[in-house]
Amino acid sequence: MEMKLIFTLNRHEVNRCRVQLWRAGKGSPLLYLHGANGVPQVPMFLEKFTNDWDVLVPEHPGFGESDDPEWLECMDDLAYFYLDWLEKSGIEGMHVVGSSLGGWLAMELAIRQPQRFASLTLVGSAGLAPPPPGVQHNMFRWTPAELVCNTFHDDTFVQAALAAPHDANTASKNRHTVTRLGWQPRLHHPMLHKRLHRLTMPVLIAWGDEDRVLPVTQVREFQRLLPHAQVRTYPACGHLPQFEQQAAFTHDLLQFLRSV
Repeated sequence: MEMKLIFTLNRHEVNRCRVQLWRAGKGSPLLYLHGANGVPQVPMFLEKFTNDWDVLVPEHPGFGESDDPEWLECMDDLAYFYLDWLEKSGIEGMHVVGSSLGGWLAMELAIRQPQRFASLTLVGSAGLAPPPPGVQHNMFRWTPAELVCNTFHDDTFVQAALAAPHDANTASKNRHTVTRLGWQPRLHHPMLHKRLHRLTMPVLIAWGDEDRVLPVTQVREFQRLLPHAQVRTYPACGHLPQFEQQAAFTHDLLQFLRSV
């Protein structure tokens, strides 16, 4: 099933870096921050939110058709780029949904300017120290095909992702940027855990029970550091519940945002 063509595509420039931005809807701003795969297309679940929220889906610097600036060396650089963009846009009271790498980015933004954000939703989020490196949970040791296989639990999604057309240059660009942001230390900021007390806004944590990229055991550490957060886990689901358990995830996120 294809996404209805309700999102418009624009290019925005901040600090001499142009990024792609898909946008649709009306109401309070809702920012979706993607993970390692970029935004090959707008995630279908976001269509449900366009009646009540102004949904913004940027493609990070270094990914896809966005510019690949020389200054992008670490997650701090990416966080300050987005804060500059939000300041230039005058956007306040923003809800943020961050998936994987995007969840880490969401936390980095909100610890710096918590007053700007109305809520955070962290989906299979990176950012906190993962288990010791090993083949089982180390995306940097997987081939592209292995990464797809380990992203999803349901083989139907695996086969669809493997069969989908893809641009090898874009995939290489995305992978290079992910390596710059998360290779060392692996997929986390060693100081982040000491700063999460600044996230006083409502937080929803969503995780797949069969996540092989970042295991569901990570939830315990998030709960320890963010005791006010709500938690939803999804059975028979890998790293991306917004795709693999779309209906359940969308229901939970709608309830959370409406309660906020």
